[in-house]
Amino acid sequence: MADAAPKRPATIHEVASLAGVSHTTVSRYLQDKDSLKPKTRIKVEFAVKTLDYRPNLVARSMRTRRTNRLAIILAAAPFFPGRQLAAASETAHRAGYQVEVVAVEGGPRARAERIEDLVRSGQVEGILAISSIGGKGRKKRAVPIVEIDSYDEQLHVLGELADASAVREIIEHLSSLGHRTFLHVAGDQAFTSARNRKSVYLETIERLGLHSVGVVDGDWSGQSGFDAVADLPDDSGVTAVVAANDLIAMGVIRGALSRGWSVPGDLSVFGWNDDELGRFSTPTLSTVSVDFEAQGHDAMHRLLAEIRGEQVPEPSTRTVNRVVYRESTAAPRANRQS
Repeated sequence: MADAAPKRPATIHEVASLAGVSHTTVSRYLQDKDSLKPKTRIKVEFAVKTLDYRPNLVARSMRTRRTNRLAIILAAAPFFPGRQLAAASETAHRAGYQVEVVAVEGGPRARAERIEDLVRSGQVEGILAISSIGGKGRKKRAVPIVEIDSYDEQLHVLGELADASAVREIIEHLSSLGHRTFLHVAGDQAFTSARNRKSVYLETIERLGLHSVGVVDGDWSGQSGFDAVADLPDDSGVTAVVAANDLIAMGVIRGALSRGWSVPGDLSVFGWNDDELGRFSTPTLSTVSVDFEAQGHDAMHRLLAEIRGEQVPEPSTRTVNRVVYRESTAAPRANRQS
């Protein structure tokens, strides 16, 4: 038996006929349903659902030059900027836009070429790039484009997201509590953020005249934190560990417990990222909260302003990193009041 022919999509005129209204009323419903009287809106909504009507976005864009669609371009890489993406999408949805997320393999040229395709298609009103699109991608176009240039080709963080100045505050705070001997468990040194945190750690230790038993170059894993503590000599004297991220920090805490050390009784531990798990661990984890969401919101607000022809807001000067002090850090035992 031959397959049935595919069902022809319903037209706006068929929706109008079923609802008993004009096709211009259906068009008004699709653009702003709240502009219709409740009784009319209910009739049109019933017809749209009954006929499974899908508006022809390309045809509409030719008539109105509006599609209410935006695209977010990002590199196809192992690391995913989920929090920025969610914040940017939320901002767009609240403004009445649909969002298409496009992951592109290859470098800036490949992403720039994909953007060219989207611009020529006429199906999007603006594009947000979460990764570099190179000089070619920044030229003036009919469709506004905003670029978040805080990532490299593997979506490793750069710029403000890789700023490590919070490490200074962490060590200064721990020093003020009486800690004098430190260990740093670093992240993968292929990452700018990991290199920056290591560099600021070493600079601050030297500036304050403190002692570091060394830097362990980890790989962002909890195992690297566990191993770093497990391998410490018994007489190392370490009372504070600065970990490059929260997962490493959790491994440090587990490694300390495996040696019979308490946290923060025998060892104070700091992480980075403010992962939710650290807020509910025992002890709760001192860390650096990174406001990825603010970056996503800000970038989308800039794109929406360009689309609307409004003044583009100035980039925020606030830092995205904020040190959060919790239960995993305290004064070393020798410095505590009886």
